[in-house]
Amino acid sequence: MQSDDGANPGMLWVELRCGAVGEAGRGTFASPEMRRTLLRWIGLAGAGMSFSDDHPETETSPRPWYAALRANSARALRAVADTVIPPVCLACSAPVLGADALCPRCWRQMSFIRAPLCDRLGLPMPFGGQAGGGPLISAAAAASPPEYDRARAVAVFNTDESGTVLRDLVHGLKYADRHEARCLLGRWLVEAGRELLPVTDLIIPVPLTRWRLMRRQFNQAAMLAREVSRAAGIPTDPLVLFKTKTTPTQVGLTREQRRLNVRGAFAVSEKRREAIEGKNLLLIDDVITTGATVEACARALKRAGGARVDVLALGLVTRPIAVTV
Repeated sequence: MQSDDGANPGMLWVELRCGAVGEAGRGTFASPEMRRTLLRWIGLAGAGMSFSDDHPETETSPRPWYAALRANSARALRAVADTVIPPVCLACSAPVLGADALCPRCWRQMSFIRAPLCDRLGLPMPFGGQAGGGPLISAAAAASPPEYDRARAVAVFNTDESGTVLRDLVHGLKYADRHEARCLLGRWLVEAGRELLPVTDLIIPVPLTRWRLMRRQFNQAAMLAREVSRAAGIPTDPLVLFKTKTTPTQVGLTREQRRLNVRGAFAVSEKRREAIEGKNLLLIDDVITTGATVEACARALKRAGGARVDVLALGLVTRPIAVTV
């Protein structure tokens, strides 16, 4: 027997057991991924119903009683999961009350970006403008307007304590194959992009080179784009943009070096040109350091006919000096 998503019960049990042994060996609570594995496994006994923390009340049947049954069963299964595998902080594994969350200590280390901010670059501003005075524009945006229209980010991504937790979450996702925070990161992106999403027609992730994608086996920007797409109900297409050449890593490069490194590195697929012509596009990336990558992508999208290109990212470097991204 298989679940609705094609999962095999035996394999799910192996995943759960192996995960439990690995976590126990480190002396920590079980991971959020183990919780989802448990929910999928015990969901197999529910007359073909499968449940998850991500979308526990997804309804595929028009019958109201069936919807109520699924919702109540999902809540019961989550209660079982909370008992068998208690939820933990996604950053430090400290016990927390609910899944997909941070503990109070890690939450205090997040430096969320809130208004007032620069309308173009998304940089936090020290003070707001006058009422009815229009959007705020920072000196950096006025001196060098970006290729994209607007940028927004969840939080500051610097080397000091203000960016430590977000940096650990992003690096875990990007380099350590740690995907358990994707639901929380997706919710943060939706909140940060509340001004951008209502006018967005299509969500596009920043692409990786073919060889880097094969080595990493996933594109973190595409994963984040799927979370935003699912939450906001806006389509996403990871095949619109592609990299035309392999570029050295951006880590440790200056602003000018980054700009030269990605110049001409992105293009729009000929098969996708019609899909973006005259459309409002939202570009998704993990971190905006100097803006060189998203500007190169925005330039390619606009040349291919995109009406406007906004950018949404998890982190925004406000002091781009010695930051490892």
